[in-house]
Amino acid sequence: MPPSAPNEAGFTQEKLAPQTNGAPGSLPGGAVQHFAEGQDVSGQWWTLYHSEPLNKLIDAGLRASPTLEAAKAALRQAQENSSAARGAFFPDLTGNVSANRQKAFTPPIAGAGSNGFKSIYSLSSASVDLSYPLDVFGGIRRQVEATDAAEEYQRFQLVAAYLTLTSNIVTTAVEEASLRAQIKAQTEIIAIETNEVQVLRNQLSLGGVAGGAVLAQEAVLGQAKATLPPLQKQLAQSRNRLAVLIGKFPGEEIGATFELGQLSLPTDLPVSLPAKLVEQRPDIKAASAQMHQASAQVGVATANELPQISLNGSIGNTASPAGNLFSPGVGIWSIGGSLAQKLFDGGTLYYQRRAAVAAYDQAAAQYRGAVLSAFEDVANVLRALQSDADALAANLAADQAAQKSLALSQEQYRLGAITYTALLNAEQTAQQARISLVQSQAARFSDTAALFQALGGGWWNAPAGALDPTRPDQ
Repeated sequence: MPPSAPNEAGFTQEKLAPQTNGAPGSLPGGAVQHFAEGQDVSGQWWTLYHSEPLNKLIDAGLRASPTLEAAKAALRQAQENSSAARGAFFPDLTGNVSANRQKAFTPPIAGAGSNGFKSIYSLSSASVDLSYPLDVFGGIRRQVEATDAAEEYQRFQLVAAYLTLTSNIVTTAVEEASLRAQIKAQTEIIAIETNEVQVLRNQLSLGGVAGGAVLAQEAVLGQAKATLPPLQKQLAQSRNRLAVLIGKFPGEEIGATFELGQLSLPTDLPVSLPAKLVEQRPDIKAASAQMHQASAQVGVATANELPQISLNGSIGNTASPAGNLFSPGVGIWSIGGSLAQKLFDGGTLYYQRRAAVAAYDQAAAQYRGAVLSAFEDVANVLRALQSDADALAANLAADQAAQKSLALSQEQYRLGAITYTALLNAEQTAQQARISLVQSQAARFSDTAALFQALGGGWWNAPAGALDPTRPDQ
């Protein structure tokens, strides 16, 4: 029996708001998102971003990811081991054929005047031996149960690999879009500051400013330019990561590029009931399977302490020479049973059972830990969705104000109404505001992907065949 679901009424202490805030206008990532408690999770949730390049990239990853292929192979191995374990329910039937050339010596018989004799002869035999252990105490049944649980564990490891792959492709694509937006924003800032340097140089040539102001502005321009290489490096790394996720080498072209403006923010977000989360998260299901396996191993260890009962039989022929092997009168047979009970083993079986019980306690604790971590993930991402929506609105307002302030400061400085220090402050504020805005936009897309991942990714609604690895012989 799997552990019962927790009785938690919600994921957070406070009641979940029905929706997030939004940002005014049509800013990418600025839409209001609505929470639908109890709504099921789509099996292809990434399609809610309405990006055909993203859909194609995920399809390519599902076809060619070596991580997913490895998980499928591990599941096939567990399936074959489970099938092999069921062989213990049937009799073990073994055929034997042997042929021997022997020399025998018969010792003399005292008082009979015999000196003994030697003989050389051939002996051939053919037999069928049968052995059938009686699973009186359930050791075999529990061992098969353990292999079935191991198969179940690998099945949910495959689901976890599927969920991780799809989530990583989405978040890496969002990261790429964010980096492209940051590079674009930084390039615009560099253009503004380059123009400012030229204005100051012109003023210097006319004696309107001191040389220190020009040097200070050139330093600011240099700092702005220095931020581009790290962003370009991160962009290249994101592209490499996407290539590897879909089973390609970093040097191969993946075809798609991503911009924030090309992605739609999903507006209707499912929030599963807490009691359903334990049925949806693959890590919880895998932990449950490990707990089941550990429980079965306790049964195996217990049965090993009890008598082992088996039936044995044999039927065949034995003859000399081999030509007489199938002649009448050379048949042999035997039938019997055996009972074996370990009388002394230095406590080996006793401590093996205690170790199995400890392993079960460990698996049970790990299961509880997996449940707590799952609830924590959902609670964290729900809070992030609300907080980042507020942050985006605030950053949008800050960016709009900073850009207006910069334009005004540039005009005032040309008219001599403010000092260069005030202009420099306005430039730095505008630069930071624009970068923060782009990062806030990307956070909302990433948070949404994190919610779908935290809720289990809808694997139970995945298209037929997506998570059914085909055996090689089928």
